[in-house]
Amino acid sequence: MSANRIAWLDPGDPPDTFPDLADALAEPDGLLAAGGDLGSARLIEAYGRGIFPWYEEGQPILWWSPDPRCVLRPHELHVSRSLRRAVRQSSFEIRCNTAFSDVIQACAEPRPLQTGTWITRDMIAAFERLHAEGWAHSVEVWNGDELAGGVYGIAIGSVFFGESMFSRRTNASKFGMLALSRILSDNDFVLLDCQVVSPHLTTLGARMIPRQEFAAILATACQPEQTFENWPDTPIKVAELQAFLHNSRAL
Repeated sequence: MSANRIAWLDPGDPPDTFPDLADALAEPDGLLAAGGDLGSARLIEAYGRGIFPWYEEGQPILWWSPDPRCVLRPHELHVSRSLRRAVRQSSFEIRCNTAFSDVIQACAEPRPLQTGTWITRDMIAAFERLHAEGWAHSVEVWNGDELAGGVYGIAIGSVFFGESMFSRRTNASKFGMLALSRILSDNDFVLLDCQVVSPHLTTLGARMIPRQEFAAILATACQPEQTFENWPDTPIKVAELQAFLHNSRAL
C-alpha cells in the first residue's frame, strides 16, 4: 500500500481484516481503512486493537487509529475545586444503562458551530445493538426526571472506550465522567480511551500516549475479550462520589 492510500474493506471480509496500525496515515492523522460494516464482531475487534469508526452521513465507513492517543487513567481524574463545590451542592443522581438510547440520541444532536455529526443513523443502530449484547453502556446524569447529561462507550476487558458525552445542565457531563471514573477505578479498569484530544478532556486529566504504547496496553487489558457486568443497578447519589473525590487529584 502506498504512503497516501488506505485499505478498502468489503462487508464480507472477516471481522479481523484490518491493516497494521503502522499503516495509518499521518495526514489526516490516523486514517487507516474505509468500508466494511458496523457489525458487532467487527466493532469489538476494531476497538480491541485501537481502531474506531468515525465518519459522516454520505461517506463510507472510515476507520481511525490516531497517533498519539488521548487516554485517561480512571484514578487520575482531575477534579477542580469548582467541581468539588458543585458536587457538594448538587442534587444530581447518577444511573447506569437505564436510558442508553436517549444518551446516544442526545450526543448526536447538533451542537454550536457544528454542521454535522459523526453519530450517524447506522452508528446509532450499531451501538444500540452493542448495548443489547452487553458491550456498550451509558452513565446518565439525572436532574429529577430530566436527563441532564451523560456519556456512553464500550467496555472490553478492563478498558472503557469512551465515545461521546453531552450536557444540558452546567457540569452535567463532568458529573458523568466523575461517576464513570469512579466505577472504572473501583473495578480495576486500567484505561479510559478518549480517542481524540479536546480542551474539555485535558482539564479532566486526559493525556496523550504513543499509539504503539496504547496498542500494547490493549493487547493485555482487553483480554479476555468479555463484557463488563458490574454496573451499579441502583441510582448513585452525588454525595456517594465524595470518597472517590478524596482519592483523585485536584487541579
